[in-house]
Amino acid sequence: MQHFFQTLPDFFRRPAPEGAPPDGTRSDIFDGIKQGVLWGVALAVVILPIFRAHQLRPVYDVHAVQAAALQQTPRTADFGGETASENARQVANWVVTSGDNRKLFFVILDKANTKVFVFEPSGKLRSATPVLIGAARGDDSVDGIGGRPIAQVLPEERTTPAGRFLGEPGRNATGEDVVWVDYDAAVSMHRVRTLEPKERRLERLASPTTDDNRISYGCINMPVAFFENVLKPAFNASYGVVYVLPEVKSLAEVFPGAHALALRQRGAV
Repeated sequence: MQHFFQTLPDFFRRPAPEGAPPDGTRSDIFDGIKQGVLWGVALAVVILPIFRAHQLRPVYDVHAVQAAALQQTPRTADFGGETASENARQVANWVVTSGDNRKLFFVILDKANTKVFVFEPSGKLRSATPVLIGAARGDDSVDGIGGRPIAQVLPEERTTPAGRFLGEPGRNATGEDVVWVDYDAAVSMHRVRTLEPKERRLERLASPTTDDNRISYGCINMPVAFFENVLKPAFNASYGVVYVLPEVKSLAEVFPGAHALALRQRGAV
């Protein structure tokens, strides 16, 4: 299955202005309409579905992805001296081997170890940090959760979904700049918030354990300096790919290409 990134010219990869909903109409469409009804209608018909598709997590053709992983020349992501789990390394190696990030910056969130890695398009690690994630274990978001008031989100529904996402910069309902991971589920990466002192979010980030890093409603909270100096520049007026590792499902189920490549490198296939 041809990947949807390959079908988009560079013009369509530019994100909508900050503050606009991800599936909102771009101003350049309106400019086209002003120039003529026929041109305007044509642009609306073509461009709007493409921008809506940007907000969807791509669905893998599992067999095609696995077959490709067995044919490509293996490459290794450069973690430098950073400690990383085997699953994080497998996904990063698959990304650089397959070119799945399409020359964009990419992020790997290792939920089991509550750690985020930000990579340059080449596969070289830019930096990593501990993060706070959803309080509940799970790899899926409840349908419609992004449209609910936060007070109505049940404790068991506060998950950070696993999978592959097209992240983009934007703003949340309060006007804060964030990097959206799953807009429909209202999941983003943002600066750690300390509005509730009793939650001790800064202390949780600084602790050496991962057990206390589960506190959010599903969003990924990170140190302010990391967001400002590492994540934000990587997504500056551009998209990036976010890979969230599963904690309940198997890696093979969520990232079949990474699993197949790892088996090949071990000589198991």
